[in-house]
Amino acid sequence: MAERLEAFHRFRQEMNEKILEADNLVIRRFFNLDAQTYREGALSTREKEMLGLVASLVLRCDDCVAYHLIRCCEEGLSDQELYEVFSVGLVVGGSIVIPHLRRAVALLEEIRGRRG
Repeated sequence: MAERLEAFHRFRQEMNEKILEADNLVIRRFFNLDAQTYREGALSTREKEMLGLVASLVLRCDDCVAYHLIRCCEEGLSDQELYEVFSVGLVVGGSIVIPHLRRAVALLEEIRGRRG
């Protein structure tokens, strides 16, 4: 796994642990709600991760884009499927999504081992 991906996972894990150590009920409930949302249901986890990726692109949250892109890859999406997801995010969000799309494609290249 590329260094950038390892750093992303490490930072996310460390900060989540620190946040949850505060033992704040609202934060714990929100984190749990987030985890529950992406579980299998009427929609598959795979479909929900695609929805999360589109929403993250439209909302222009690079950390969220990275997380959902990684999860989509873990769920087995092909590059062709991911580019269709990207196209939905771009159409919904407009041209302001393009910089986030660039970073998403760079990360995809790293995930696939096609980029240093």
